[in-house]
Amino acid sequence: MNDRMENRLIYYPVGMLIMLIFAFLIVVVVSFLFLDLARTAFIKIGFSWSQALFVLLASLVGSSINIPLTNLRCSATMVEDRYIRAFGVTYRVPVAGSCNTLLAINVGGALIPMFISFALIYRFPQSLYYALAGIALVAIITNRVAKPVRGLGIATPALIPPLCAALAAILMVYGLGAPHDLIFLIAYAAGTLGTLLGADILNLGKIRDMGAPVASIGGAGTFDGVFLSGLIAVLLL
Repeated sequence: MNDRMENRLIYYPVGMLIMLIFAFLIVVVVSFLFLDLARTAFIKIGFSWSQALFVLLASLVGSSINIPLTNLRCSATMVEDRYIRAFGVTYRVPVAGSCNTLLAINVGGALIPMFISFALIYRFPQSLYYALAGIALVAIITNRVAKPVRGLGIATPALIPPLCAALAAILMVYGLGAPHDLIFLIAYAAGTLGTLLGADILNLGKIRDMGAPVASIGGAGTFDGVFLSGLIAVLLL
């Protein structure tokens, strides 16, 4: 009786294959939406369609590349969990080991956004002081909200840096008289370099004792706040 009731009440409206195809299509659509929004942001700051596509592809490939900088030795001992299996039973055995953190810099998440920001400021030198002011403002706020998380690194609320960068660009243009044509440049530079400075560079001293095996400036395999903050800040304007 219970089996028959279960068969009546629990059923799949579509086959499993159709569900997998539908899930794949959702992933594809979301990916295209992200790429289109990122392309729109790059076009706003002065890139052509082909240049924006090239930068996106380079950033996607570079997001998986971390260039080692140095090896930081922690002052505290890190306790690792190791699992030993005997007679079909798994035992968790804490083991004290030396704590070393490899400090690296991510190509797609840090180096490429840095290069773009510097290139834009060099191309439009009149933006230098406004961009520096926006970078300083975002760096201060980001550094205040960034929190060290043991075993992970420095965590930052995702929306605060781009919101601050967008507001900084508005302040520079409508409050301090920066040319309106520079608003997207200021937002992008403040979002990328401000986040990089406030979240990563100013917290390098804290990374030593976070217990993370790898600390990557600009992300470790995925885009982090440095890359996304600049793009989101531009899209908010």
